[in-house]
Amino acid sequence: MSMLSNLDLIRRVPLFSMLTADQAQAIADSVVKRRFRRGEIVVEQGRKSNALFILLNGRARVLTSDTRGREVILAVLESGDYVGEMSLIDNEPHSATVRAEVQTDMLVLARADFARCLPENSTLSYGILRGLVKRLRNADRQIESLALLDVYGRVARTLLDMAEETPEGIKIIRHKVSRQDMAKVVGASREMVSRVMKDLEERGVIETQENGSVIIKERLGND
Repeated sequence: MSMLSNLDLIRRVPLFSMLTADQAQAIADSVVKRRFRRGEIVVEQGRKSNALFILLNGRARVLTSDTRGREVILAVLESGDYVGEMSLIDNEPHSATVRAEVQTDMLVLARADFARCLPENSTLSYGILRGLVKRLRNADRQIESLALLDVYGRVARTLLDMAEETPEGIKIIRHKVSRQDMAKVVGASREMVSRVMKDLEERGVIETQENGSVIIKERLGND
């Protein structure tokens, strides 16, 4: 693989499209080539790899799974696509697993080299990047919930996502929880969400206050 080929591929990656010629060349000089066998994991959900992976050829699946091993395919990556950038930007574990579907060659860029392409972390543009990554992670989580959890599970996860924890360790949703809005979030009817919420209240798992706020009193099943 010639250096020009590395440079050409990097230029096609949107993350690097605005680099100067010197910056692009520096990145091309920093990448290393790695081959992944069919079925081999590139990045793993819940862990950090501290690198950016750019596909040269082959194909890889982006997927998420639950505790029972059920999987949902979020995307299929092909030549020119990349993975790992979200974790490098916000320093959080990967939100999904990427597995090579066939033998796949990739260029790997280490965190330190990738960081040279980012704006200073005190700038507005870096804040926007982190905000976009947060939205993408939330979208992945929502897709996972819709595909893998039943309505009870989706309602429970949404309640937990909406709650904040007080210094006393109490989880509370301070604003009124609209059943209609909840139904739109979890992909169920308003009537079904109302039944689930009523059941959680009757079981003492949650408690709705007079002002509409909700206290989560017991551990929800999908916490």
